[in-house]
Amino acid sequence: MIRSIVSLILLLLSVYLAFKHGWEALNYKNNPESLKMMHELGISEPVIPFFGAVTMLIGVLLLIPRTFFLGNVLNAISIVVVMALAVRAGNFRMALIEIPFLIMPLVMIWLKYPFVKTAV
Repeated sequence: MIRSIVSLILLLLSVYLAFKHGWEALNYKNNPESLKMMHELGISEPVIPFFGAVTMLIGVLLLIPRTFFLGNVLNAISIVVVMALAVRAGNFRMALIEIPFLIMPLVMIWLKYPFVKTAV
């Protein structure tokens, strides 16, 4: 029971963050700080909406039980990419801040989808 509750909380948090970051990336022109950070990471302006769409797609994949694992793997990969870009740009603080967000999809994979009954 506790496992399902923790899994549900992590799922809701991950989906919220995916849609929030995806929406912000799609509306990057309204947020100059976000645009500046993307440029620091070496992400060109035409690619930013692509990242936003992929991030929102990850949020949808997390909600569907059959694509839950794929969504978490893609989420972890996207976080590792951000960390790698931050290290390449010399922003080690940003890379370190991403570590808990990298652990989250891995823990979610271990906990499994919260609404599916599994044999213990």
